[in-house]
Amino acid sequence: MNAAGEVIIGIVLLVGLFGVVVQILPGGLLVLGAIAVWAVLTGTGWAWAVLGLAVAATAVAGVGKYLLAGRHLRGAGVPTSTLVWGGIAGVVGFFVVPVVGLPLGFVLGVFGAELARLRDQRVAWTATVAALRATGITILVELAGALISSAAWLAVVLLT
Repeated sequence: MNAAGEVIIGIVLLVGLFGVVVQILPGGLLVLGAIAVWAVLTGTGWAWAVLGLAVAATAVAGVGKYLLAGRHLRGAGVPTSTLVWGGIAGVVGFFVVPVVGLPLGFVLGVFGAELARLRDQRVAWTATVAALRATGITILVELAGALISSAAWLAVVLLT
């Protein structure tokens, strides 16, 4: 692949990493897709090895983020239904309040669901903080997978 193509792939990787952090774009899949396009167009053994690593890193991160976040939430006593309500409120918030509506709606939805369930503001807020920590865990795990994939791509591009 020529240098211009590799620059475009690099830009898509950066957009994907940004998407992982802000949770608006499917960042991990965008990183994997960019590396897949690069591997197909490049066609070398190193390119296919990087794609294999990227698939593995994305899959491990995809499974790991749910396992770790689920364990954290179970330990805090937050039920799945609360997260569903938080997700619904986050989607509504995304359309009602541009940019900050998604996280704001999620927090308010989780707090509201836990307040309705437990009838105690302090306990509802504790559950909301646990849900936010679990969300942070998922972002960090997905970011780790995307960074491993991107670093492997960059190393092969620079060394070959």
